[in-house]
This record gives sequence, structure tokens and C-alpha cells, in this order.
Amino acid sequence: MTERKPAGMSFESWVDKQIRESERNGDMSKLPGFGKPLESIAAPYDENWWIKGKMQREGVSVLPPALALRKEAEDVREAALGARTEAEVRRMLTEVNEKIDAALRMPPPGPLLNLGPFDIDAVVEEWRAARPS
Repeated sequence: MTERKPAGMSFESWVDKQIRESERNGDMSKLPGFGKPLESIAAPYDENWWIKGKMQREGVSVLPPALALRKEAEDVREAALGARTEAEVRRMLTEVNEKIDAALRMPPPGPLLNLGPFDIDAVVEEWRAARPS
């Protein structure tokens, strides 16, 4: 749409003309999402839908740091139990334990952490027990 609106033509009719020409040229069918249903069309209206969508696409967390770390620890434990090797289990738990230790030394703002480092050997034993022989 590089044309300027001609003088004397209403803005609405000029826009309609641009849309008709784009449809005729097939430009509309090249748009991303063409022919796909609208996401969450049945969901109740949320005035901040675009902010929440952007944050989800960017991977931004809205949780306070302590809660985000608790969630991460929960996710890591679950992922560790599904890991393929013992070394992978130990690596994952060691990484999250380092974050937990740092948070215990310097508590983040917000709610209490209420979390201690994982007993890596106990989780490894649980991982071994859950694996088929």
C-alpha cells in the first residue's frame, strides 16, 4: 500500500479499494495465518490479551523470582526423572541446586523461597527405580 489517498475520495472507500485489489491480486492469501482459525476465539475477552501473548512468545515470566525458581526446580525434577542418562540427571539437578544455593545466600525479593537443594543421590536412586531393567 504505497499509494496516497486521492483528493476528494473518502478514506473508507479508498481503503475498501485497496482491500479489493489486494484480494484480487492474491496478496491476502499470502498473509501468515491465512485460512487458520483464530486462536482462543471462544475464550472470554481479556483487555491485556496482546501483552500476555507477547510475554508468552518471548518467554518472559511474571512470577516473582522466588516463585519462578520454585517452578523451575519442580520442572527440572520432573525432567530429570525422564532423563536418558544418569549424567544428565546429575547435571540438571546440579544446575538448579546452584541457583537454589545462590537464592538461599541472597534471598530474592517477594515471597519466601521455602526450597532447599535437591539430594542428588536420592533423585538418582528414584530415577534408577523408575527405569525399566
